[in-house]
Amino acid sequence: MLHGSLIMNVRIKKLDVDAKTPTYASDGAGCFDLYALHRAGVNEFRPQIIDTGIAFEIPPGYAMFVFSRSGHGFNHDVRLANCVGVIDSDYRGSVKVKLTADPGSGLFVESGDRIAQAAILPLPSIRFEEVEALSETARGANGFGSTSGG
Repeated sequence: MLHGSLIMNVRIKKLDVDAKTPTYASDGAGCFDLYALHRAGVNEFRPQIIDTGIAFEIPPGYAMFVFSRSGHGFNHDVRLANCVGVIDSDYRGSVKVKLTADPGSGLFVESGDRIAQAAILPLPSIRFEEVEALSETARGANGFGSTSGG
């Protein structure tokens, strides 16, 4: 079954015979899962770079965003070392995930285990226009808790 109502074909290349094609865990999943190519132990003293063995051909105008799995965070205090990974459309190498653990926690990853989740999203090209003034808003330059009412 195809996931969602919007379908985008994205070319992938398995760089290793044991690499696992990304999949959606359910029909309503917002992201697809990325899988470990090799086993690894992650703990507070030993963050691990885990290869997926998969290269993506992301279309121009898009980028792939890699996120931690919620189960890793909630159940094992393990997350992506860089919080969110960004894979640009012109990158053709193997996608790798660096997992790190909070003190006193950890996770052992087997080959074929889900290690992260990702989404491919459109990104406009931004042209910056330098101006003397910006438009006014009710909030203005107030920040860092200014909208919480207190």
